[in-house]
This record gives sequence, structure tokens and C-alpha cells, in this order.
Amino acid sequence: MIDSPVNILLKQLIDFDKSISQPLYIQVSQQIINAIQRQYLSEGTMLPGTRVFAKLLNVHRNTAVAIYDELSSLGWVEIIPNKGTFILKPVQKTAKIKAASQKINQVYKAAKTTGFPFQKAFHLASTIQLTDAKYTINDGEPDLRLHPVHQFIRWYSAAMKRKTLIKKWRRSDEISGTLFQAQLCNYLNATRGFHIAPNNLINTRSTEMSLYVVSQLLIKQNDIVLVGRLSNYASNMIFQQSGASIRTIPVDGEGLNVEYIKTHFIKGSIRCVYVCAHRDYPTTVRLSAKRRLALLELAKTYEFAIIEDDYDYDFQYEDGPMVPMASADSKGVVVYLGKLGHSLFPSFQTGFVVAPENLILEAKNYLQLLDKQGDLIQEQILSELISEGEIYRLMKKNILVYKQRRDFLCEQLTKYFAKTASWNIPSGGLAIWVQFQPEIALVKLAEEARKIDLFLPKIILYQNKDTCAIRFGFGHLNEDEIASVVKKLKSAYNKVSIKSF
Repeated sequence: MIDSPVNILLKQLIDFDKSISQPLYIQVSQQIINAIQRQYLSEGTMLPGTRVFAKLLNVHRNTAVAIYDELSSLGWVEIIPNKGTFILKPVQKTAKIKAASQKINQVYKAAKTTGFPFQKAFHLASTIQLTDAKYTINDGEPDLRLHPVHQFIRWYSAAMKRKTLIKKWRRSDEISGTLFQAQLCNYLNATRGFHIAPNNLINTRSTEMSLYVVSQLLIKQNDIVLVGRLSNYASNMIFQQSGASIRTIPVDGEGLNVEYIKTHFIKGSIRCVYVCAHRDYPTTVRLSAKRRLALLELAKTYEFAIIEDDYDYDFQYEDGPMVPMASADSKGVVVYLGKLGHSLFPSFQTGFVVAPENLILEAKNYLQLLDKQGDLIQEQILSELISEGEIYRLMKKNILVYKQRRDFLCEQLTKYFAKTASWNIPSGGLAIWVQFQPEIALVKLAEEARKIDLFLPKIILYQNKDTCAIRFGFGHLNEDEIASVVKKLKSAYNKVSIKSF
């Protein structure tokens, strides 16, 4: 019986690997399905009994039973008690629609273009660039290698086992404050000097989503939005897509020039001012206390909103962080955007918005359309990490590593670029603003760097008549990598500077 034609064929077709993570019964069942699809096993063919099948594959009989159960549950075999297991050909339940106007070989191909017009998002051009270079300089991202993988697995598993999780999933249109929002409020009040309640807060998937929701509520077509002269490309795209007319404001050693706003705009002409008060993007300059107060006062007088994006508040090295402008906002003119979980995997990070209660209520209604389900597992994990103090411990531990990397990068820049570039050592964050003197063509610098396995994405290059600089993100690089990257950058720089003469 074991040498029957069907058994010989099965022995030839089935090959599994016990060392991989995929269960053995899944491996085998998939191979049998493939054999049926390729018509090696025809409909009505009787498969061997579980004892014979187990002996054929040299596996436990329970594994053979699991294979047949899997095939049966998917509709590929029929198990008839006291008779055997027989191959089925699953019936196609969805009828195909015939398209007489097309050639027979085109009927079931997906269309490449629409048969109707639609509005293209001109301002949402992708900034993604693919590369196979060994080294990359980004605009300031954390190092995923520092994250404790086994702890994340434990936290995720524990959250999935919570009996209250299913009850939360079944909620319908609940928009009241959750346990996570209460924990997040407590955390923000303790770390940022706020005095907020859950009604002043919403959490989103990211800071970009937060800004998108806020922009939809604040901005109408042709509303004037003020940003720094060198500003965040992602936020600019969101503002433009919302219909805003973007105007730029000079940024100097004290941050955004508030006096410029007074002398170039009148009351009622500005809808909002976007500012990264803690560290300007991309220059990393901190908005001074004097200008913070001046901007708050001007917002009250001119009746515009301040969108305060505090994208890297958690990364402070020497100086203590300045409390956000939103913490001193008694007139309700500031909308505060932030991110929680920089020291966690990206899937565990969350964006949030802090604002007056009436705006948050509208934002929650809007968010219901975009992301009604949310991420309850993420919220459960973050709630526990906040309450146990784990998120703070991870952050403090990683800050020590990032500070060492910042200092080492500055040493390497001094070694290779002391006479050709300038930079200020930022008090926090994961990037350094490096300005080249004399100026070079940054596009050519990126081309030369690519030839030696170093990728400089276009989002870190800033060049105009007044600027020749890169935003050098170092968080994702260890010291050995930083040394290699700066050495390669110098090599590329030398080739560009020689060609320019």
C-alpha cells in the first residue's frame, strides 16, 4: 500500500523543513494544495490513511491528522468516516463577468489606468528614494537596534491576553476619554508642565496624521500659513494639500523671527504659524524664551493659531527642556503636536494633539472618519509602560547612547571638516545642521557619495542662494558607522570641490 502510485507521487512532491518557524502541517498542506492546482492529484483521488501517510513522511500520526484537517477546512479534501480522504476541486463561488469588447487574454487583467478622471495630489509627490547603499544619512531617526525585542514580544503578548480587549473592540462610537488618554495626560502633565484633562487630548497614528487632522479643521483655501524659511517638507505638503498659501519667515540664532511677522503682516491676514519651538526643523535652533512670549502675545493680538510641533522633545542631553508654549497658553491660541514612544519600535509610537476642548471635540469627530478602529493593543501597551515607568527608563537609557553618538560625530566632523564646514552642537535631538563653506553643489555631493556606498537622500539637502547645508541624522548609526560615514562624506566632498575649481 505504501508503494501505490499516489503514495510514490506524494513522496516525490512533498519536502519540508523542520528547522523553520512555519508549522510542518502547514508546509505539507500547502504543497498538497499546489499539487492539486497543478493537476498532479486529480479530483476524487483517495489519499492514504493517516497511519500510512505518517509513515510515508516519517512524522507523528497527529501531524498527519492535522494536515488532513487543514486541507478539509480549506475545502481541498473531503474526509468520509470509515471510507477515506478524497481530493476535491473547490467550486468557484463567484461567477466571472464576460467582457465581450475585450480580447480573451485581456479580460481578467487589472487595468493600469482609470476609465474616469480624478484629481491628482500635486503637493503630495513622494519623497521616497530607494537605495542599496551600505550607509545612509537620514534626517534624524532613532536606532531600532537599541530596542529590547524580547520585552516588546512580552508586552504585546500580555496585551493580547487582556479580557477587556474584546469589550473595547466592540465599542461603537465611543469618543470619551480612554484609560490610555488619562495615562497620557498624566505623563504630559508631569513631563511638559501641562494642566490638561483627556478632553484636551487626542492620540493619532503619527505626528503627520495629527497635523493633517488639525489642518483640515483650521485651514481654508488660500489661508496664509507662516513657516520657517527652511521648514519641514512633510508639514508643507500637508498645508498645501489643505489649500494653504505658505509664506516663509526668517530664522536666526534665536529661532523664528517674530518681529518680521509684525512688520510684514496685518491683523486678520494670518491663519496660523507653524513652529518647531524646541528645535527648529531643520536647523535645530531653539526658539528663545523672549520670542516665545512675543509670539504668544502676537497670536492673541492678530488672532491667529500657533501650531507647535515638538517632534523630538524626549531627546534632551545637557540642558533641561524648555516647557512648551502650550503650557503657558491661557487664551487658547496654541495647538500642540507631539509624539510618544521615540524609544520604542515605530509600531508602538503614537502621535497626539493637545488643544482647547472645543477643537479636540471636532478633531475626534474627524478622526472617527479616518481611523475609527484605532490601535487598542498599542494603547494598552503604552498605558502599562507609562504607569510602570518603563517608557521613561527606556528613554533615559537611550539618551546616554545618543549623546555619546552626537559627541563622537562632532569629533569626526572636526577631524575631517574643521576648515570646510560649520555646525553648532545641539542640546538635544538626533541631527546636526552642517553648513559647508565654501559652498558646493549638494546634488553632486550626493552623486559622488552614492558611488562609494553612502546615500544622501534629497530630504536632507538644503541649498539656495543663502544656504548650503545638510541635516545630518546620527541616531541610527553607531560609532564605527559614524566614522565610516564621515570619512566617505569627506571623500565625496573632496571630489566635488576639486571639480568645482
